[in-house]
Amino acid sequence: MQIIERALNGVVLLEPKVFGDDRGFFMETFNQRVFCELTGVASGFVQDNHSRSAGGVLRGLHYQIRQPQGKLVRVVSGSVFDVAVDLRRSSSSFGQWYGAELSAQNKRQLWIPPGFAHGFLVTSESAEFLYKTTDYWAPEFERSLAWNDPALAITWPLAGEPVLSAKDRVGLPFAQSETYE
Repeated sequence: MQIIERALNGVVLLEPKVFGDDRGFFMETFNQRVFCELTGVASGFVQDNHSRSAGGVLRGLHYQIRQPQGKLVRVVSGSVFDVAVDLRRSSSSFGQWYGAELSAQNKRQLWIPPGFAHGFLVTSESAEFLYKTTDYWAPEFERSLAWNDPALAITWPLAGEPVLSAKDRVGLPFAQSETYE
């Protein structure tokens, strides 16, 4: 695994080593020791999640105000534009966002530390999205940041109006959202 890019005071875009031939490919998707060496983070992952979404679906921007989750995310089918927004007031990148294409083809992964809102837009016909989290899902602490807040000015690669959940349609603007120290 290698680092492709570091961003926003802790977000890391990673690319695994892929060994392929005419039979297919093999790659190690997670190794605790290597992850810690590259990111400086002792992961402590406690939960794995898998979602499938149709093209044009935008999920997020989600975070948990208590029990914040660090996430290691990747796509195993299709492609997404993945976004992290820094919600840590003590961070030099507070209020800034980072986006990257994650796809089954490029096999890249994104490490998003605790203290960030996270979301993605499906840019293919459908996508299967896998992620590890450093804390458990706690719906009572879950918050939704408005994906289209002009104050954030996220450049989503939209091809029309996104498909949103009821929760994501009423996400709060950044200025009204709960944040972290």
